[in-house]
Amino acid sequence: MNIGKLSIKNIFHKPLYSLLSLISLAISIGLLIGIRQMDTSIRRHFENSTGKIDMIIGAKGSPLQLVLSSALHIDNPTGNIPYRQAKKIAKNPLIKSAVPISYGDNYKGYRIVGTTQGFAPLYNAELQKGRSVQKPMEVVLGHSVAEKLKLSIGDTFLSSHGLVEEGAHQHSEPLTVVGIYKPAYKVIDRLIITALESIWEVHHHGHHDNEHDKHEEHEEEGHEEDGHKEITSMLVSFRSPSAFLTLPRQINENTNMQAVLPKYEMERLFQYTGVGVQAITWLAYTVLVISCITIFISLFKMVKERAFDLALLRTYGASNLQLVKIVAYEGFLIGLIAWMVGVLLSQMGMYYIFEILQENFKQIDIQKFPWQEALQIGVLVLFMIMLSITMAIPPILKMNISNILSNEK
Repeated sequence: MNIGKLSIKNIFHKPLYSLLSLISLAISIGLLIGIRQMDTSIRRHFENSTGKIDMIIGAKGSPLQLVLSSALHIDNPTGNIPYRQAKKIAKNPLIKSAVPISYGDNYKGYRIVGTTQGFAPLYNAELQKGRSVQKPMEVVLGHSVAEKLKLSIGDTFLSSHGLVEEGAHQHSEPLTVVGIYKPAYKVIDRLIITALESIWEVHHHGHHDNEHDKHEEHEEEGHEEDGHKEITSMLVSFRSPSAFLTLPRQINENTNMQAVLPKYEMERLFQYTGVGVQAITWLAYTVLVISCITIFISLFKMVKERAFDLALLRTYGASNLQLVKIVAYEGFLIGLIAWMVGVLLSQMGMYYIFEILQENFKQIDIQKFPWQEALQIGVLVLFMIMLSITMAIPPILKMNISNILSNEK
């Protein structure tokens, strides 16, 4: 007696119940894997993107916006700050390094960041080809930028005003590629790095050429005005843990700038988003429980509706164990197919979601498939299916063969 074939026939004998069980179980598995993978990917990206940055100094405004714009480069800046004033704060003995950044331009959607030689070490970025920026209008490309835009050493391009590609005013001064970074798997992979002077020169020229740009540059980009240079923000690394307690408060209370701690702001952000993640997770677990109840009902109905067939098998020498195996194989087969379909659905969903994120932000990469978590979910599904099977087999063990056969006749 081929128990496997009998189990498959039972599945097709009641296709509606089987399909309903499979689809609901696959959706719950896909949701659980997908939401965990997405949450892990976004958290890891945000944590990696802060690099060695302990504090960010920028214009007054939303602290979270300052972190998102200056550390993660996925939002608009809160404004500009005087470079001279920021450099005075950087001389504090509690500060190990202070890296200025100024931005407001892009090339095909990838942000161009004006900064100093201290920017790359914040992300442990190393050169793969070429050299570092040595003079204005030279750029070093993040690895993903060079790969996606097919740029190499010696290529030139024109930057566009603003942080989005569409409808941006194009500058006339060309930028020349002099280097490409190795993959750092951090936000720097998707940035175009140049000197602060490049940003100032480009917008200084635009300041004279276009009155409309003059107003926007005052709000968004580093530029020169009345001889005073401005930057978007300053990325600070501390020398001592005591700086966390003193420096941000001093800057916020005694200057017209604000100082924020990116790790603290990220933790607050995750607390807010974590509520949504938990809600979707519990919804997925609810669907998982309902799916297993559906499987139990399906198996129980099969035992009741096909009692005569099972009794007949007993008369031909089949044991109770073999009949239980028919029920068990059916449950396990549905669970296995649902797990594979759920994994496929999760990856299709993640690919689609991260394609949208890449199109809008060009910053976030999907992490590798979480095999460990997928296997943990598989073990949970296996346990629940075993529970469903256990609840469905008592009628087999209590089956009165003679009564069933006589009543059928």
